[in-house]
Amino acid sequence: MALYQFEKLRPVGRLEQYSTARHQAGFYLNVAVTATYVLPNSFKLSVKDYVYRACETLIAEHPVLSAIPAADDTQEPYFVRLPQIDLDQTVSFEQRKTSSSLTESTDGEPSADLELQALLEREHNTPFKAPNTYWRLCVLTDPIDARRFTAVFVYHHALGDGTSGKALHQTFLRALDSADSDNRETKSIIQPPAKPLLPNIEQIHPMPLSFLFLAKKIFQEKIYSRRDPGLWSGGNIRTEGQTHIRLVPFSKSLVTSLRKVCRQENTSITALLHTALARSLFANLPPRYTILNCTGAISCRRWLPDIITDEVMGVYVNDFDESYTRSTIMSENIHTFPWAEARRSKQGLEAAIQRQGSDTGPNLLKFVNDFQQELCLSKVGSERYKSYEISNVGVVLCEAVPEKPRIEGMVFSQCASVIGNAIEVSVITGGDGCMVLAVTWQDGVVEENLIQGAIAFLKDEFKGLAKLK
Repeated sequence: MALYQFEKLRPVGRLEQYSTARHQAGFYLNVAVTATYVLPNSFKLSVKDYVYRACETLIAEHPVLSAIPAADDTQEPYFVRLPQIDLDQTVSFEQRKTSSSLTESTDGEPSADLELQALLEREHNTPFKAPNTYWRLCVLTDPIDARRFTAVFVYHHALGDGTSGKALHQTFLRALDSADSDNRETKSIIQPPAKPLLPNIEQIHPMPLSFLFLAKKIFQEKIYSRRDPGLWSGGNIRTEGQTHIRLVPFSKSLVTSLRKVCRQENTSITALLHTALARSLFANLPPRYTILNCTGAISCRRWLPDIITDEVMGVYVNDFDESYTRSTIMSENIHTFPWAEARRSKQGLEAAIQRQGSDTGPNLLKFVNDFQQELCLSKVGSERYKSYEISNVGVVLCEAVPEKPRIEGMVFSQCASVIGNAIEVSVITGGDGCMVLAVTWQDGVVEENLIQGAIAFLKDEFKGLAKLK
């Protein structure tokens, strides 16, 4: 059945179109949010039964899960509704070789989940294809504990942002709880709900641009944009090369200590991450690199209408930029952390939030005529101007009640961006209190030994800072 025969929903918004264009060009494929679930002993059905029943609830509550973009190779894409969803095609099951509850630790810190890391690397290199759903659920079952599994939701970025992945899992957790009490048949073919999609961000926010901001951007784009000779931003933009990923977990006790230190120093975990990652990169880059340009992601939901809560799926995010110099980040004593820079980072983030969506990158998309050509294909071979991105979606709170399902560890990750930052760092803290960084990069753009060195430096730095509490 051709897509034009499906029920037409609404046009793809400009920010959503940024993702449909990148996906269509093969420049950015997907986002993933992962959670490990533990079912109570009273749950007697198979994991597959519970997962399928919970997916039925998910689809009923989030109509965008039944939508896929059509005409995404044009400048006027739109969403259509699938006539049905076959969970046998959308959900997959794979048994782990080692139980996720037996993760070895070093110095009291958890080690990376290598089986999950391998699955995420595979998924982040796999595009979506119509007329299949533009989301997948990959379930890793446990070889020892039949009530324990890891659910990996992989979805197209036009369907949702990072906060949407949290919303998915919160809905999924509630659905699991009710799935055991329902006397119903487990279905594999699900009928989508007859609900409209939520509005795109352009429909509910003016996305204003000041004259000075717009004039600066036009000057940089059309006339002159100076590139600092000391900037490190990885290799030139290239289409070849797969996404690689490394998971970097930190224990609840260490994260709790870092939060205390951040409060003492009048900064935040997100600002600490921005500053510490700059230090970890400078420590592993040649001295000729003296500046790093960083991008941060901000959820817009706090200033949007009440229908856009943290419980819904959609793309409601913008960005802000920050720069770090070697001279201010790396003092003569490499072990002295630059808390003044972390405070500056926090002030920059707070200032961006106070602007409430004005003067940000997504607001400029109204001036793009050809998304694929102008934003993607025309950039191939050129130098990039951004070093790394940090996207922290925060904490997922989950009360541990013995007779109810619960969430333990979580991971937020995304594929490498061909035209974006050289390194993507996605951060989430799960129900177990552990914070996990998912570091992704494109083969041929960043050297693996730089990633390994930066991660090792970051781990040592955080351990040292945690002792300051």
